[in-house]
Amino acid sequence: MPDNNKTPGLLEFDYIVAGAGTAGCLLANRLSANPKNRVLLIEAGGRDNYHWIHIPVGYLYCIDNPRTDWCFRTEPAPGLNNRSLIYPRGKTLGGCSSINGMLYIRGQARDYNRWADITGDDAWSWDNCLPDFMRHEDHHSLDNGGPEDSAQKLFHGHGGEWRVERQRLKWKVLEDFAEAAVQAGIPRTHDFNRGDNEGVDYFEVNQRAGWRWNTSKAFLRNASKRPNLTVWHSTQVLSLEMDTTGEKPRCTGVRVASASSGSERVATAHREVILSAGSIGSPQLLQLSGIGPSDLLHTLNIPVVVDLPGVGENFQDHLQIRSVYKVKNALTLNTMANSLLGKARIGLEYLLKRSGPMSMAPSQLCTFTRSSDEYDYANIQYHVQPLSLDAFGQPLHDFPAITASVCNLNPTSRGTVRIRSRNPLEAPAIAPNYLSTPEDRKVAADSLRVTRRIAGQPAFSKYQPEEYKPGPHYQTDDELSRLAGDIGTTIFHPVGTTRMGRADDAMAVVDSHLRVRGVNGLRVVDAGVMPVITSGNTNSPTLMIAEKAASWILAGD
Repeated sequence: MPDNNKTPGLLEFDYIVAGAGTAGCLLANRLSANPKNRVLLIEAGGRDNYHWIHIPVGYLYCIDNPRTDWCFRTEPAPGLNNRSLIYPRGKTLGGCSSINGMLYIRGQARDYNRWADITGDDAWSWDNCLPDFMRHEDHHSLDNGGPEDSAQKLFHGHGGEWRVERQRLKWKVLEDFAEAAVQAGIPRTHDFNRGDNEGVDYFEVNQRAGWRWNTSKAFLRNASKRPNLTVWHSTQVLSLEMDTTGEKPRCTGVRVASASSGSERVATAHREVILSAGSIGSPQLLQLSGIGPSDLLHTLNIPVVVDLPGVGENFQDHLQIRSVYKVKNALTLNTMANSLLGKARIGLEYLLKRSGPMSMAPSQLCTFTRSSDEYDYANIQYHVQPLSLDAFGQPLHDFPAITASVCNLNPTSRGTVRIRSRNPLEAPAIAPNYLSTPEDRKVAADSLRVTRRIAGQPAFSKYQPEEYKPGPHYQTDDELSRLAGDIGTTIFHPVGTTRMGRADDAMAVVDSHLRVRGVNGLRVVDAGVMPVITSGNTNSPTLMIAEKAASWILAGD
């Protein structure tokens, strides 16, 4: 990708996009497709030229690495027995799509229909979001173009920038776990992305021929050659520039600093500034710029431009509860990768075929099901892996095992993101507030029982599974919810901190077209605008949001 990071003298644009992550890369592509639009895309991280970004298993070396990750940590959470978690956020072109799990999941139709109800805007219904998912999709099932593709064309796109492929490996132990799930009453599915995702199958992934496919490659690689698109990487947005002389404040641009020199400059946007810094970065920038809860801003001596109490509130995330089962007579990554010979074989397979464990997403097998009979839709999701370890970044166990991580898809717990000071380089306080409601603790306990039910089915019995974590002696709701707090970790799906809503919703930060309330010339386009979290992984829904927003911005809506 051409490096126009040091474009001299060009400080006036039509559109400025702050954040070159999942949403920002797509927006920059769509807005600059019209050569009359002068577009600036700004990324605080560097170029995505670190080799571990592109090798799928490289997420292990990108997460908690200051080269590619902001290395945030959450505040100690009472629901996690006062533990603090690492909280990865992408710090490179492509943002979180450069370090995430590469899993292609849209969520459920009911998620988007609920958004339409909350906002009063049918544009967010499933039927009206589906075309936006398909517009940028390049789905493997349509590669051959035969007549059998007619049904797929109702739900999937082909020829777009966002590649979706099957995984390039299978594990016998996972296939037997899938059969056990079927024996436990969970149906098989071959497509999680048609609006009802209940079922079990391997994840589809955002890869191309065994390489990670991030949004920088998908949307910037060709677009960056356009003379009307300028990309500044390694450039920190410090604050928004606001004109408060009119009847209504207007965002006129951004103040930035170069990571290399520290020198500051102001870039001006004649039409709009679009925040795509994510559910952590966007509320941080708004608060630093005087747009947010007035009590917080007063405490930090930040002049209040617009009192928006919802900025940084409504924080939601998926907490995964990682059950580990020792198994016998099974090939798992624990046994493959715990020897020099095994590691050499893994490396050679990837070198020759772009397959095997080095092509692995963090999770391979997916299951959507119900934690109890009181739900008439899938309310929990499994990420199942042929490996186990004590915690992320720790070595694999020296015994064969699998991990069945389960999360509550629709948590009722709500947290906050709040700046600690006026210093834009200081990390904000991230408080997800996991397991803070009785409903979430009940789902946690019930989901662990579902895990045990699956592991106890005949299809899995040949492995003589032994529950290593949390341990079979924990049985009551109180015991299981407490243990969930001990072993729960985030899947890194923060949403909701700049949520959209109706005009009479005092906590809504943006309207249904993602325009910041009380400010002209400013939108937020990232996962923060979700009023409620989607029932699954959040990367692809964020792309859909950006696709829809781009059409509105270009139309002047």
